[in-house]
Amino acid sequence: MDIVWQFVKAFLVGGALCAIGQLFIDKTKFTPARIMTGYVVTGVLLGAIGVYRPLVDWAGAGASVPLMGFGNVLAEGVRKAVDEKGALGIFTGGLTAAAAGLTAAIVFGYLFALIFKPGDKS
Repeated sequence: MDIVWQFVKAFLVGGALCAIGQLFIDKTKFTPARIMTGYVVTGVLLGAIGVYRPLVDWAGAGASVPLMGFGNVLAEGVRKAVDEKGALGIFTGGLTAAAAGLTAAIVFGYLFALIFKPGDKS
C-alpha cells in the first residue's frame, strides 16, 4: 500500500504543477518559454531558501521531475560546490549537479531523432 501512496503523492504534486502551468498558458499572455523559465527560477529560489527539498522528500518524482525540480538541483549543486570550493562553486556547482540529466536529455534526444526522422509539419 505504501507504493500506491507514493504514486498518488507524485501524481497530485506533479499534476498540480502542470495544472498551474496550464492556467498560466490559458489565462495570461506569457509564452510557454517564459512560463518554463519561471518554473526553473522558482525552483532555484525555493531550493535556495530550503523550501523545495521537503517537497521533493514527500512527493518524490512528482516534485523532482518537473522543471522546478531542475531548478532545485541547480540550487543544491551551487550550495554544495560553494561549501567545497568557495566562490568558484557559484559558477561550477549548478552545471556539475545537472550534468547527468542534461547529458541524458541530449543523448536520448539525438537517438530519438535518428530513429524517428523528425521534420517540419508542413
